[in-house]
Amino acid sequence: MNEKIKLISGNSNLPLAKKISDYLNIPLCDAEIKRFSDGEISVKINENIRGADVFIIQSTNPPAENLLELLVITDAAKRASAERITTVIPYYGYARQDRKDQPRVPITSKLVANLITVSGPNRVLTMDLHAAQIQGFFDIPMDHLFSNPVFYDYFTNFKPDDWVVVADLGSIKMVRNFAKKLSMPFAVLDKKRHVANQVEILNVIGEVEGKNIIIRDDIVDTAGTLTQAADFLVKQGAKEIYAGCTHPVLSGRSLELIEKSPIKKVVVSDTIDVENKRLSSKYEITSVGKIFGEAIKRIHEGESVSSLFEY
Repeated sequence: MNEKIKLISGNSNLPLAKKISDYLNIPLCDAEIKRFSDGEISVKINENIRGADVFIIQSTNPPAENLLELLVITDAAKRASAERITTVIPYYGYARQDRKDQPRVPITSKLVANLITVSGPNRVLTMDLHAAQIQGFFDIPMDHLFSNPVFYDYFTNFKPDDWVVVADLGSIKMVRNFAKKLSMPFAVLDKKRHVANQVEILNVIGEVEGKNIIIRDDIVDTAGTLTQAADFLVKQGAKEIYAGCTHPVLSGRSLELIEKSPIKKVVVSDTIDVENKRLSSKYEITSVGKIFGEAIKRIHEGESVSSLFEY
């Protein structure tokens, strides 16, 4: 790999950054990302990156300092005369606030896109956006990767005749492709959202009675939707329930709800660092480091990234 490539990691997801570094066989750049005594972010890049192709790896999940840290690192790289800067955002926070669906509410996803763009990157690389149209919020190129390949690898040995893949209405396209790759039928949950993080499952479109289920989604946050869906599917005659969710936000009472639910296994990726959550044996973590590593390699070498979309 060209020595002009530099990988800089923020503090939000160092384990994933190290996996990407290992895949590319490139060490992470020596950078100090600390806090002043009053809590303000301090960044110093201790290597020469003038004329380099810089990739900044940082998820923007809460706390909001993760986002601010990304902006400050990007500004530091820009002022250090990097030739090109790509912000690698495994989990794009605020993606669910992507439209004005009530009076007097912001479109925060667009605001965040503006903040990132103004900080100075030339390109953005992310994965499994909650809404694909967010790509249009950026005035710079964006590569949108999909995590389906790592979930294919996990579920590929499950017998297609015994399983049904289940999606909600918002993730039909992603889940249809996932089910097709596994040669499994798929069903859709009809749900009604009363307020944020609270939904009611109304119906399931498709045959689930007597079947094992894979619930595939992009985010597991409070786990309210996920656990309600599992309870509903069991009442409809489903047998074993597995879940495959890309971004393990896992806030509030999510861990408690999942432990009490009929879900046998929750498979998540490492777009968000969950080391401090002390997950039980009910969870399986699969890494997207290889996908990001390959995308970074291809961007650096000017090769097509689109083939990664289809795996």
